Amino acid sequence: MKILSCLFLFVLSFQLRATQILVPMDDSQSDHLKAYGVAYWSLENTVTIEWLLNYRGGSFLFPHLRALEEELILRNVKYEILTDGQVNSIRNQISNPEVNMEIVQLEKAPKIAVYTPDGKQPWDDAVTLVMEYAEIPYDKVYDSAIVMGILPKYDWLHLHHEDFTGQYGKFYSAYRNYEWYQQQVADAEADAKMLGFSKVSELKRAVAISIKNFVIGGGFLFTMCSGTDSFDIALAAQNTDICEDMFDGDASDPNCQQKLDFNSTFAFTNFRLERNPMVYEYSNIDGTDIHRLNRVTEATDKFTLFDFSAKWDIVPTMLTQCHTTVINGFMGQTTDFLKDLIKPNVLVMGENKSLGTARYLHGEMGQGTWTFYGGHDPEDYEHKVGDPPTDLNLHPNSPGYRLILNNILFPAAKKKKRKT
Repeated sequence: MKILSCLFLFVLSFQLRATQILVPMDDSQSDHLKAYGVAYWSLENTVTIEWLLNYRGGSFLFPHLRALEEELILRNVKYEILTDGQVNSIRNQISNPEVNMEIVQLEKAPKIAVYTPDGKQPWDDAVTLVMEYAEIPYDKVYDSAIVMGILPKYDWLHLHHEDFTGQYGKFYSAYRNYEWYQQQVADAEADAKMLGFSKVSELKRAVAISIKNFVIGGGFLFTMCSGTDSFDIALAAQNTDICEDMFDGDASDPNCQQKLDFNSTFAFTNFRLERNPMVYEYSNIDGTDIHRLNRVTEATDKFTLFDFSAKWDIVPTMLTQCHTTVINGFMGQTTDFLKDLIKPNVLVMGENKSLGTARYLHGEMGQGTWTFYGGHDPEDYEHKVGDPPTDLNLHPNSPGYRLILNNILFPAAKKKKRKT
């Protein structure tokens, strides 16, 4: 009996000493963005971690490893050391069926690719900017690699602010006489010719179809700003020419609007093309003009995240983890999306209620998933060509950037199985 009592005291003492690391993601966190980087670093080093959905802003739970703690200190990420007893208390709280929380296990770092041309700097695109800041590694890929079939090597793909319609970003009116614009056109035409395409629009269409097949095969796609609507427009215009002669050397098909195939798109339907080459817009999908017509200012521009059931709607709950549900808006060539043009099977995860526009969309395609996020830079309200880069050291707790990083960790997640 005395031996059993001593054994019990030993086990109890061990349990009280056992610890884990909690990285809180509520307002107490010193650097939300680098916290995601530490999570990714852990997965790269084969350390399985847990994502506590809706618990203190979507906190992370790590095993207590010295190397991990040193990494948190080095990156100035706030953390707390918890005993197993404290962790069990949190687990019990989360498991309550009446509490909107859940635990997902993050098991493997997704292999990341960014579709971006040579010469682009990280600050030209919010996703590459935040990955550089959070120290999340990625590979750059572009048209030739995609046409040659490289995408199956990757789990997650982000599209740089690209124009998949072959209209060079509709910059013709404002920048056609600028050297950088003329050089981009020349480079794009040379690449198309090298890859066996007579037009840039034909190359971009082939790339868009390859990306669609990547998603159908199980890939994760994330894109922002003009990488959203121009991608869908390219898919819809597979069988027609929507480019005017200054873009591809010949006139567009006069019946191109009627020939659009909305069954081929990811998110949008029944949209109308903006066929005037002098107008900086692809179609009526984008809500940028609605902001201006309603005199929305930087101070008043907000969008709201939807609240999903963590226990039943795991995916959108992961993608909307944040320490606030109201996020500052930001403009872009494609700022947000008209709700009337969004397919009924698409999930709206964030909206501007006053304007009736959607900011943050998600859907499934085949075995994979995609997410569209409107706007250019969450911490630069009206980013313009030539503007200086955003310094994320000044915005380590950016809610708008957090949404991007949710998408990067999403492919690593596996719903935690409960013990029965």
